[in-house]
Formats: sequence, C-alpha cells, structure tokens
Amino acid sequence: MQPEIIVGVLSLFGTLIGSIGGIMTANKLTGYRIEQVEKKLDSYSQNQNELMHRVIKLEDTNTLLLEKISVANHRIDDLEKGKA
Repeated sequence: MQPEIIVGVLSLFGTLIGSIGGIMTANKLTGYRIEQVEKKLDSYSQNQNELMHRVIKLEDTNTLLLEKISVANHRIDDLEKGKA
C-alpha cells in the first residue's frame, strides 16, 4: 500500500476519534448545565410556592382585620347614637 493512502486513512481515523470525543465531551457539559438549571428552577419554584402561601395567609389576616375594624366602627357609631 502506498504511504499516502496509509497517512490518509490514519488521518481519517484520528479525525473521527477526535470529533466523536469532542461531541461526547460537549454533550456531557450540556447535560451538566441543564441539570444545574433544573436545580435552580426547582429551588425558584419552591420559593415561589412558599411566597404564595405567605401572601394567601396575609390576605386572610387582612380580611379578618378589616372585618374587626368594621365591627368596631359600628359599635362606636351605636355608642355615639346612644349618647346623643
């Protein structure tokens, strides 16, 4: 076999191995990055759920306090009408 053909075939195999190795390494890195983004997203989602529960609790407390204020205002009005 001619030396040029042998060099060409060896170059082909070297190029293929290098390309496949590069693709596999890039694929691993991409997979790792996707994992990290998913972890951040899960953390964000949990924080958002906790925040939503806190907001709902605050809204319930606000409604209760507004009702108490309304009742107190009615009592004050009744007392003022009774003294007049």
